[in-house]
Amino acid sequence: MIHILLVEDDQMIARGIQINLELEGYKFSLAENLKMAFDINQTEKINLVVLDIGLPDGSGFEFLKKIRGSGSRLPIIILTAQTDEDFVVEGLQLGANDYMRKPFGNKELLARIKTALKEPQRRDRQLRFEDLLIIIEKRKVMFGETLIDLNPREFDILLYMIERADSIITRESLLQVFDKDGEIFDRTIDSHVSHLRASLKKMGVTSIKISSVYGIGYRLEKAL
Repeated sequence: MIHILLVEDDQMIARGIQINLELEGYKFSLAENLKMAFDINQTEKINLVVLDIGLPDGSGFEFLKKIRGSGSRLPIIILTAQTDEDFVVEGLQLGANDYMRKPFGNKELLARIKTALKEPQRRDRQLRFEDLLIIIEKRKVMFGETLIDLNPREFDILLYMIERADSIITRESLLQVFDKDGEIFDRTIDSHVSHLRASLKKMGVTSIKISSVYGIGYRLEKAL
């Protein structure tokens, strides 16, 4: 049975969603805050999460970041009362499969849930650059048959650079993309890039290089 976790502190909204999901034959669990959401996700096999962003003990984005940072492709639909487009865009950039603005219709939510549940069955999106194969949803980097071990931030930076290969990438652009909370500094970006270079070198990747562009940032390109 497909198990859906709803992370929502509004009891009236939660009850309405529960009734409709159970009528459709889904197993239902409710988390009223982030702590409960993390606990249930760790102890239960969850197939999809409907995630409210405004929670009593923090932002639903924290849950989204942690799930995607672990490499999980668990389908997540975010709920928000926010009308600001940038807010929704941030959620999608963090890895949400879909979103719905409150108030919403339960029929539409059910339709979006059914669509999101089909996503993991689709072929993984892949990106190839020289000898590297990036399996995007699984957040894996392959060098031939070998998996290159990167931490979540290094994976994100490598993917960002490959998508912009041969172009100059400024430190400011990396900060804007990867630092939503103002907690990362230029030297932190430099450290991540340094570790990324070391990881590629350790695995014997010689077909590409990450060049420093003095005073500006970096450029990923084919090695001569």
